[in-house]
Amino acid sequence: MDRPRAFLHALNYCMLLPEPEAQQLAIYIGWLLNGIRGGLIAGTLFVLPGVVALLALSAVYVGYGDTATVDALFLGLAPAVIAIVVQAVVRVSSRALTAPVLVVLAIAAFIALAFFAVPFPLVILVAGLIGWLLARIRPSLATPKSTPVADGPAPLIADDQLHQERGSTLRWVSILAIGLALWFTPVLVAAALFGRDSVFVEQGKFFSGAALVTFGGAYAVLAYVAQQAVNVYHWLLPGEMVKGLALAETTPGPLIMVVQFVAFVGAYRDPGPLNPWAAAVLASLLVTWVTFVPCFLLILLGAPYVERLRHNRSLTAALTGITAAVVGVIASLAAFFAVHTFFGDTRQITTGPFDFQAPVWSSIQWDAVAVMILGCYLIFRRHWSVLRTLGACAAAGIALSLLTSLAA
Repeated sequence: MDRPRAFLHALNYCMLLPEPEAQQLAIYIGWLLNGIRGGLIAGTLFVLPGVVALLALSAVYVGYGDTATVDALFLGLAPAVIAIVVQAVVRVSSRALTAPVLVVLAIAAFIALAFFAVPFPLVILVAGLIGWLLARIRPSLATPKSTPVADGPAPLIADDQLHQERGSTLRWVSILAIGLALWFTPVLVAAALFGRDSVFVEQGKFFSGAALVTFGGAYAVLAYVAQQAVNVYHWLLPGEMVKGLALAETTPGPLIMVVQFVAFVGAYRDPGPLNPWAAAVLASLLVTWVTFVPCFLLILLGAPYVERLRHNRSLTAALTGITAAVVGVIASLAAFFAVHTFFGDTRQITTGPFDFQAPVWSSIQWDAVAVMILGCYLIFRRHWSVLRTLGACAAAGIALSLLTSLAA
């Protein structure tokens, strides 16, 4: 087997699917080496350290988030996250916006989310449809410049093994039935124990749906999660989403693990009949489960059929539009974080179709702006890693807090 080409082929397949690519790739490699058992073990161990680490950090935030030391730490971390998200916008746009029409699509996605409060799943659906239509007019849009379809990687599994790997229809149906049962049973149990209106059921249903629209990486879906968690379900305060992302950036594993923080804080504040700490832990584990179980299901079902998906030009065309829109989606996330990090006060603007949070310019926090500029300098000019940048900005935030307290 040509290992580099096999790896690239597996990565291409994982990028066609919703959910975090890194998690799916770990499952895929485990499946390739040791079948279903290998995929389950590899996927579980890949995400487990991040689950434990962020669970501990979430507990620290809830227990000590109001202390002066933690406030000083987040004074540096929150603006640094904005610099990191800006870097994501630059990186994705350099790969995705290969034609002027795709730039227009990205701008339209940003406006739709930032000013018209269009639901994220609808933006993804429309972008996919537009990408498909554009590729019918201009077929080159469906062929990435870096990897021509005619010269792609060799198949991951030899042709004479495909039939054996796919197995019988009964095997396929069995995996689907077991996967769906594992995915939704915890939510059904929570509904039976705590009621259909409990925070556990709300979070289970919401994050199950969010898992299916996670195209373009974690930054893209986080714009949707932030909008719903803050404005619809009120699990978090506006500035807390960026703090959760800062914590997730410091932990191993997929960045989408930030949903665990959202669930932890939301359930702690609305625990129902449970102790707040017990409710927070239960919710965070439930949300982690419904977020990552679909990864296993999609890989174990689809990996044997990878060749069919890889050469599907209609799917590739739709993903071209979605990837372009993701640039605008991530930009809207950066704008959301900036408004709630750099300004102490905002006001709701609703005029005709427009509906957005506008900053009150007199409440601008110049210390946060200064840390963000430092973060951008370290990332774009010094080419520092994410963790190194977060550490430097956290130190800067603590230093600024000390200077402020001494001046007072």
